[in-house]
Amino acid sequence: MKQTAFLFPGQGSQSVGMGREFYDHFKAAREVFEEADDTLCFSISGLCFYGPEEALKLTENTQPALLTASIAALRVLREEKGIEPRLTAGHSLGEYSALVASGAFSFAEAVRSVRLRGKFMQEAVPAGEGSMAAILGMGKEDVENVCEEASQGEILSPANFNCPGQIVIAGHTRAIERAMMIVKQKGKKAMALQVSAPFHSPLMKPAGVRLREVLEEIAVQEFRVPVVTNVEASLNRDRERVKPLLVEQVSSPVRWEESMRRMIEEGIGLALEIGPGKVLSGLMKRIDPKVETKNIEDMESLKKIG
Repeated sequence: MKQTAFLFPGQGSQSVGMGREFYDHFKAAREVFEEADDTLCFSISGLCFYGPEEALKLTENTQPALLTASIAALRVLREEKGIEPRLTAGHSLGEYSALVASGAFSFAEAVRSVRLRGKFMQEAVPAGEGSMAAILGMGKEDVENVCEEASQGEILSPANFNCPGQIVIAGHTRAIERAMMIVKQKGKKAMALQVSAPFHSPLMKPAGVRLREVLEEIAVQEFRVPVVTNVEASLNRDRERVKPLLVEQVSSPVRWEESMRRMIEEGIGLALEIGPGKVLSGLMKRIDPKVETKNIEDMESLKKIG
C-alpha cells in the first residue's frame, strides 16, 4: 500500500459554500464548525457557507475559515475512511491545519491563533504599500536576481517556491511593479496577485512579533506524525521547534517544492489534499506526476477515496 501524506491548502483556495455539504451530512463536520463559531464568538460557519465573498476574502476571516473547512473535511475523512497519514504538510496557513492533523495543536487553539495571525499580517503593512506577483517560467536564481535589480532600496524577495516555473514574489508595491516590467522584458510572464498584503516577505516581521505572544499561550502536544515545515522543508516532530518556526514562517519564503520533494524521499506515493480547492494537487503534478493526488472537499470527492 502506498505511503500517504495529508496536504492542507492556504489562502487563495477559499470559496463561498466551502464545507457546507460535509456540515449537512456528517455530525463530525458540524461539530468542527460549531466549535469554531463558539471559539471565535461569531459565525465563521455562516461566512464559509453564505459569504459574502468580500468578507470571506478579508485575511483575518479567510485564515480561520479555511482552517475550519479543512479540519471538518479531515474529521469526515478519518471517520468515513479510516485513513491516517505517514506525515502532513500545509501551504502557509495550511501548516496550522497540518499541525492539528498531526496532533500537535488542538483545533480550538489553532483557529483562535490564525484569526489573530490574519489580523496581524493585514495590519503589518498599510493598505496599498505591499503586494505580490507570480513569476512564471523562471528559475530560483533568475527570480532572486530580478528581485535584487528591482528593489532599488525597497523590500522585494521570493515568497513562495511553489513548483518548477512558478515562484511568487512579495514586497513594496512599486518594487513589485518594477520586477514585473523586468520579467516581461525578459520574455517571461508575471501576474499581479489579488492579495491584501505582501505575505512571506520581511515586511511581515511586525506580524511575527505579535504572533509570538499569541503562540506562547498555546500548549504543543506530542506529534502523532511529523509535519514538513514551510521554513526548513524538513520533517519536524520536535514540540520545541513548532512556535519559532511558525513565527519565522510569517516573514520567510514557503519552500513548497522542496517540502514536497522531501516528502517523496520519505516514500510518499499518495497525496490527499484535504480542504477547499485543488491548488496543491495541481502543484504536485508539476513537481512529480508519479505521485498520485486526490482532493477531499465535498461528497463527490469523498466517494472517490478508497
